[in-house]
Amino acid sequence: MKGGGSEVGAGGASKEPSGDGAEVKGAPVEEVNQDGDDGDEPGDDGAAGDGGAGDGAAGDVPGPTGILVIDKPLGLTSAAVCNNIKHRLRRGGAPKRVKVGHAGTLDPMATGLLIILVGRGATRLAESIMGGRKRYLAQIDLAHTSVSDDTERELEAVAVERAATRAEVGAAVARLVGTIMQRPPDHSAILVGGRRAYKIARKGRDPGLVERAVEVYSIAVLDYEWPRLTLDIECGKGTYIRSMARDLGVALGTGGVLAGLRRVRVGAYTIGMARELDSLPESMTGADLTCVCGSEGR
Repeated sequence: MKGGGSEVGAGGASKEPSGDGAEVKGAPVEEVNQDGDDGDEPGDDGAAGDGGAGDGAAGDVPGPTGILVIDKPLGLTSAAVCNNIKHRLRRGGAPKRVKVGHAGTLDPMATGLLIILVGRGATRLAESIMGGRKRYLAQIDLAHTSVSDDTERELEAVAVERAATRAEVGAAVARLVGTIMQRPPDHSAILVGGRRAYKIARKGRDPGLVERAVEVYSIAVLDYEWPRLTLDIECGKGTYIRSMARDLGVALGTGGVLAGLRRVRVGAYTIGMARELDSLPESMTGADLTCVCGSEGR
């Protein structure tokens, strides 16, 4: 199927190297990776300390503060983008301890909107920015499954009696709109008893993640030609698009893995505002950043 899309309204990781994991049964789950495939986890590059009012050591000249909206390329972790920008700022004269973070993780396989926060004046806005609605363009492969619910791990072909029709796909999509219960992927950064779920899962063990309520505002079917499905999804904090791909497959009796993901909006920030990482100057200063004035609550 190609052509016009249909929309259903609701009325209105980075993946790190496998580490040492242990099975934890009955342990409380701490949801640190709050927005699924984009994380909604305030991230930074590992720079230590508060850095004082100016994000530098005592006596330093105050460092830059502001926001940078990046179109993250395929293959890079969100932390790598933060490190890249930190190095450019330091070449431009920023203090060594300048704080650089992001308002919501994008996995390496995902592209699109990554909001970089520089300086304490900006990083304090992380939770406010992450609370905004998110919009994604998702590519789903209905012919395969994987343990990570995406293409990062080995794909397994699924034998189906017949391809799902467009009407069946539309009906399954409609059931994923609204306030729904969703189980995060086992290969996610959620903490289970102090260990990341993906580290437990990569040892072949069940991290024991449970369903939680998330808000999906709308899903538009942009294109469907078996086995590839393209969706335009608007959702709230905590939604895993990988879980949505998996659950669609279960509903249709097919496979379901996330084959591609692009974030195009977070709150008032859109992909049209984003800059390519390679287009940034090698030496950056505060003049290259957007002022945080009026950014809170976007």
